[in-house]
Amino acid sequence: MAESGSDKADDLENRRKKLAFRSWHRGTREMDLLVGGFADAHLAKFGPAELDLFEGLLRQDDPDLYAWLAGKTTPPPELDSPVLRLFVNFKYSS
Repeated sequence: MAESGSDKADDLENRRKKLAFRSWHRGTREMDLLVGGFADAHLAKFGPAELDLFEGLLRQDDPDLYAWLAGKTTPPPELDSPVLRLFVNFKYSS
């Protein structure tokens, strides 16, 4: 049986909610703020492909993510993606 359009939309929304939760519960308050703030600003606009890329970033260790965000190290080429570049260039504001 094929999924209807509303089922796909519900699945996408549920996936976004799960990723938002994971973004805000990284383990350190600093990374919660950085990753969660980015997720709040962008997840609603991401389609399935971007969500896949973002989910891949969430699998990375906090020290690596922070080093990339702070410009201390360069992300490995296999993780380079439009979503990672958006994340690295994201401007946080209060």
